[in-house]
Amino acid sequence: MRFNFPFEIRNNYYKIQKVVLFLLATILIVWMFPNKASFKFEFQKGKPWMHETLIAPYDFPVYKSNEQLVDEQEQLRKNIKLTFVLDESVYDIKAEEFISNFEQKWSTDKKVSKDARFTFFNLNKKKKNKTKKEKLADYGLKVLKDLYTTGIIQMVDDIEFKEADYELIVMKENIGELVPLGELYTIETASKKAYELKNISEEESNFLAPLILEMLKQNVFYDEDATTKMLDSELKAISKGLGMVQRGEVIISQGELVTESNFQELESYRQRYEGENWQDGSENWLSLGQSLLVLVAFLILYLFLKQFRIEVFNDNKKISFILTLIVLMVLMGSLSLMASNKLIFLMPFCLLPIIMKAFFDTRLALFTHLIAIIIIGFIVPNSFEFIYLQLMAGIVSILSVLQMYKRAQLFVSAAKIIAIYFVAYFAMALTQEGSVDNIDWMNFVWFAGNGALTLFAYPLIFAFEKTFSLVSDMSLLELSDTNSPLLRELAQKSPGTFQHSIQVANLAEEGILKIGGNALLVRAGALYHDIGKMKNPQFFIENQISGINPHDDLSFEESADVIIKHVKNGISLAKENKLPDELIDFIRTHHGTTMVGYFYKQYVASFTDEIEAAEKFTYPGPKPFSKETAVLMMADSVEAAARSLKSPTLENIDKLVESIINTQIDNEQFVNADITMKSITQIKKLFKKKLQSIHHVRVEY
Repeated sequence: MRFNFPFEIRNNYYKIQKVVLFLLATILIVWMFPNKASFKFEFQKGKPWMHETLIAPYDFPVYKSNEQLVDEQEQLRKNIKLTFVLDESVYDIKAEEFISNFEQKWSTDKKVSKDARFTFFNLNKKKKNKTKKEKLADYGLKVLKDLYTTGIIQMVDDIEFKEADYELIVMKENIGELVPLGELYTIETASKKAYELKNISEEESNFLAPLILEMLKQNVFYDEDATTKMLDSELKAISKGLGMVQRGEVIISQGELVTESNFQELESYRQRYEGENWQDGSENWLSLGQSLLVLVAFLILYLFLKQFRIEVFNDNKKISFILTLIVLMVLMGSLSLMASNKLIFLMPFCLLPIIMKAFFDTRLALFTHLIAIIIIGFIVPNSFEFIYLQLMAGIVSILSVLQMYKRAQLFVSAAKIIAIYFVAYFAMALTQEGSVDNIDWMNFVWFAGNGALTLFAYPLIFAFEKTFSLVSDMSLLELSDTNSPLLRELAQKSPGTFQHSIQVANLAEEGILKIGGNALLVRAGALYHDIGKMKNPQFFIENQISGINPHDDLSFEESADVIIKHVKNGISLAKENKLPDELIDFIRTHHGTTMVGYFYKQYVASFTDEIEAAEKFTYPGPKPFSKETAVLMMADSVEAAARSLKSPTLENIDKLVESIINTQIDNEQFVNADITMKSITQIKKLFKKKLQSIHHVRVEY
């Protein structure tokens, strides 16, 4: 037999496309993986070393933890000595200004002539016998010189509340000197000295003090650049090492508890192990190993979908959506780790199960979340801790968001996610640290932000819905609004059909809730399943209010054709109005491959020889292929038939429901749907009860 390659490609196109999607997702994820070997030992602080005794294969330094380095840096920043600069030019300027003001005031107070005045230059000349005026001016200059030589400091926030013995670096003539803060003057303390002049009379003090006070100005200024440079220099000088581990030395023995000290040794060994220079070709082997790990995870997802979610497996659009979500989660984790290991706690990985839950069932949402966090676990530090936290939070998010269309539930879910993160992390930290003293409380802030970010699920659901043409619960709720344009048109053109659709929706919704399924999907499907009747509404009995039956003017085949065509017309109308495929499926399948029995029986009675005409009276199908479409078929048939009952007694309704549904079973209408006989029996009982209520059947007594 000759192999036809193009023919095989065409026949297996969707299978090949599915495989390509999984391979493409694998390539993207491996590309995001770190290009380094993964440490082969798993360990946690406070837990026993479960592997064999570990002996150092080579010398390596023991590094301080990030927490230790951060603490040292914070201590250094806290204790850094601020640098100030003493500006000597301030005294020279103020001294000249002081003499000028002194002379002016002396001349005014003593009424001395202009010729008797002196300057700062003349005053500084050596002179044996100085006048009283010169002595007083000289004394004032000495006070100013003492103040400015010691220094009048500029107060900044960092030293506002420091003790007097707090030391500063004061630069004088480019030479740094440690000076206690209390030895420097402030404007306030310098002002007090101006009013506490000694060895002069009160009259002279009153004359001199205001002049000195007027000359006070800060001359010790904060040098931020110099302080920053010094801090940077000291930060760079911090040692990152705690010591060395020699080759052949036992790092940790089997069963030994991982303490703070040997934890750092193990972490340092891990860093050295992962950062080694690998031989030529090692990177290729590394990529191969990573690819196989991801492929195995995807193989499990592939088999799960094929075995348990065949309707998803057969839809490559849905496969693309699931793989895109997983890739985006891995990308989010990878980017956060590139910035900081701490940011992994901020990333809202619970978005994945919440978004999945909006489109699929709980089981698939949880399974996909598990696959995603296992893959991310290959690249994050402390992978067990990460997987445990994210798995617990993911389960809580799925269980708490039961109905996505209720906005309050997402807020409640976010609060529960934050709570489970808090409790789980606190418990793990206690087992690792042995006390609350060493717990990094900042992580709780990250977890709170993580929970808050899950609120972005709503806009993301909308974006994915439009991108992948999916239908969420929110969209189904909008489509179920009877005030929507298409349903309003149905109510106006085919009022009987509209009322029938509402009753079918009520029955089908109750039925699917009884056996478990998507109630919103069934309700929306039921409301739209008969929209094709709008094209010829008068040909359907529920819309015939005038007593005129147009079928009287048609042959049996023509009447059957008009009835059967409402399915095709409904599909066309649904596509014109851009209804989702999930709802169009209800239009296609609500009659399955059953027959238009009324006209077929009349045809057979009139033309007994033409038994080959059955196909003219048979709906084209397909048969229902889900429990939701199967329940709709049952609800549609029994509701329509119940309307024709002249005497809707308990017995008649019971016989009617049993007859219609048993006939559908005999005609194999439900062979493609995942519905059991037990579920069908439950639905029968429910429909009987509901129809009795609708038709006001009472027990005679």
